[in-house]
Amino acid sequence: MKKVEAIIRPEKLTETIKGLNVIGVTGFTVSQVVGRGKQKDTKGVYRGKNYNVTLHPKVKLEIVLSDFMVERTIKTIVNSAQTGEDGDGKIYVYPIFEAYNIRTGKADLDIDELVNQEESLSWN
Repeated sequence: MKKVEAIIRPEKLTETIKGLNVIGVTGFTVSQVVGRGKQKDTKGVYRGKNYNVTLHPKVKLEIVLSDFMVERTIKTIVNSAQTGEDGDGKIYVYPIFEAYNIRTGKADLDIDELVNQEESLSWN
């Protein structure tokens, strides 16, 4: 199992979710975050005073899935969220050693519904 964590532009969230649904990835967590990278500062106005925006709003997607789905998921996120400009975001991949179902208290070995279909799926 792997955890794919993607930090993307908020305006790309809907398009990214649609892309993930197409490849069968339906379980994920979404958080609103702020961050700083190579994206330039922007100017803002609050109550008539100018200020610099140094932390930019982003959305973090966290997806835990079977190893064989990782590459396809990364490609889908890049194709859906990429604008080609600074500030598009990052994708991180982490190993997951164990997962448990809170409702049953048992180990969750089938993290996604596609795990048993790995051999029958043919991705182009």
